[in-house]
Parts: sequence; C-alpha cells; structure tokens
Amino acid sequence: MKVNLITIGKKMPDWISQGIQHYQKQLPTNYNFTITNLDSQTRKTNSTEKTKDLEAKLLLDAAKDSTILIAFDEHGKQQSSQMIAKSIENWKLEGQNVALIIGGADGLSSEVKQHCNQLWGLSNLTMTHAMARLLVVEQIYRGYSLLSNHPYHRE
Repeated sequence: MKVNLITIGKKMPDWISQGIQHYQKQLPTNYNFTITNLDSQTRKTNSTEKTKDLEAKLLLDAAKDSTILIAFDEHGKQQSSQMIAKSIENWKLEGQNVALIIGGADGLSSEVKQHCNQLWGLSNLTMTHAMARLLVVEQIYRGYSLLSNHPYHRE
C-alpha cells in the first residue's frame, strides 16, 4: 500500500508543518505515506477556470501511478474516522496505490473530479487548505490507530 497526499498551495505555517510531521512520524513505514506539494503560484491566471485547469494537469500527473484517486471536496461524502480506517484496511489488503487530492484555493476542476473514484468531504465547516492537510494526515493516523487498537482513538 502507498498513500500519497497531493496538494496545491504555498508553504505551510510552521505550526501546521509541525503537526503534519508529528502524525507522519508515528505512522508505520509499511503505510508508505508521502505528501506531494505542488506550487502553482507561478501559474496563476486571470481566470479561475483556467487556473483550475492548469492545477488539474499538475494534480493528475502527480497521481498517474495511483490505482485509487480520492479528492476532498466541499460536496463530497462525509467520512467518519471508522469509515476512513475501513478504507485504509481495504487499501492494505489489496495493495493499492492511493492518491488523496486537495486542490487549490479555487477548488478542483471537473476534470479532476471525473478522474476520481470517490469524493470525500472533510467537514461542513469552511477551513483553510493548511488545516485541511493537517486534518487529513491526522485522520490517516487515527485510522491506523483504530486498526491497530492503539489507545489514541477513544470512543
């Protein structure tokens, strides 16, 4: 199993980077969890749709070796921690290469959404992309803790 969190955006605030590193370090090496950050700032255009199309090319290229693509979208299906843990368990059993995609500030193009196997929602709340990244990494760790009966997750 390989899981690659692919994101569009600028450098994260130090406290977000530290939080991500905290959870990333606690994951076992067999999770093969990586983060690919794509900076599209130099490709900004005057058109939101053109920007999303340019970002789509970057995101889909970064995910080209993945067998499952999951994008985080405000209209995606809300996931519980238990549902994410079950997905991780299935990915491990099937030896999947998974791309988790967080788009840029303007959202995801319809092309990216069409290429994805699933659209997941993180929350009904609006949050920064930096917070979304931290939340995804924390939920991957929480999924691991659920599957390994680690006390991190308590109901």
